[in-house]
Amino acid sequence: MLISQIRDNSGAITVAVREQGGEARAVKNAPSVYALAMEAADSDKSLADIIAAHGLGDVVDLTKARDEGRFLPPITHPDPAHIHLTGTGLTHLGSAATRDSMHKKTTEAAEETLTDSMKMFRMGLENGKPKPGERGVQPEWFYKGNGTQAVAGEQPLTSPSFALDGGEEPEMAGIYVIGKHGAPFRVGFAVSNEFSDHVTERINYLYLAHSKLRQASFGPEIRIGAPPEDIRGTSRIRRGDKVIFEKPFLSGEANMSHTFANLEYHHFKYSLFRQPGDIHVHMFGTATLSFADGIKPEAGDVFEIEVPEFGMALRNPLAIASEEDATVRTL
Repeated sequence: MLISQIRDNSGAITVAVREQGGEARAVKNAPSVYALAMEAADSDKSLADIIAAHGLGDVVDLTKARDEGRFLPPITHPDPAHIHLTGTGLTHLGSAATRDSMHKKTTEAAEETLTDSMKMFRMGLENGKPKPGERGVQPEWFYKGNGTQAVAGEQPLTSPSFALDGGEEPEMAGIYVIGKHGAPFRVGFAVSNEFSDHVTERINYLYLAHSKLRQASFGPEIRIGAPPEDIRGTSRIRRGDKVIFEKPFLSGEANMSHTFANLEYHHFKYSLFRQPGDIHVHMFGTATLSFADGIKPEAGDVFEIEVPEFGMALRNPLAIASEEDATVRTL
């Protein structure tokens, strides 16, 4: 099942659900996806059962809503400060063709010749998929911001005026709510663009934290339930009528050095991230970047990330912000 939310003509939220390839219908008496998810979490029922109990109403034309720019992020909070945008890197093996060579390279190299990134990648290869009941190695982790940095599909991803780059990262994101007793519940998975500044990161790896403090987009639909083991999508950049970059990307546990469960544990093991009522959008990393192919996106370029099993393509144009005054004043 795929779930999304759009703004109707009155400005209210319509929650739409559909099966893959089917028509969408409005969920009756549903204020938001967040409200439905919290109802499920706090009643110990599945989201699908809650949706069935509410019932379905009118048909929703998602293509029209997209073309009119009425999609919202597929989950929102009444207070955006209670949404956490986070992520993890060095989790993907890359393409199947290079998997064996990468494993050989990292396990045979002398410890002192490995960069910190390669050391962490090797740790994931060795213990990122623990046996049931065991804890695996913790991954790299980063923070992107709160809900003020979440951008809906079709809306611009805005790069700060001081940024050196604004590039896409096609990833899968886990969407979670925290129940009334502090337990995390997964709503589902969505396509995401973990928008980053790769030039800043390249200067020095210690600048990774700076490079990640950017907007992000996810959706426009959330896939409820377990994801496929092998996820295959396409990442594109359109410049006017031309496609200047197009490449397949792989995700899912068949193409990762960590399990989703291991990555989830190492995020939610912190009580800070188990505050009742909060939303978490946790991005799981990628192995495909246009930056690696020498592409420099320009204002007006459109990022397009598509995985058929996860609904409509995620599309966002690139914008560049005007310079802002961040001078601190004495009170």
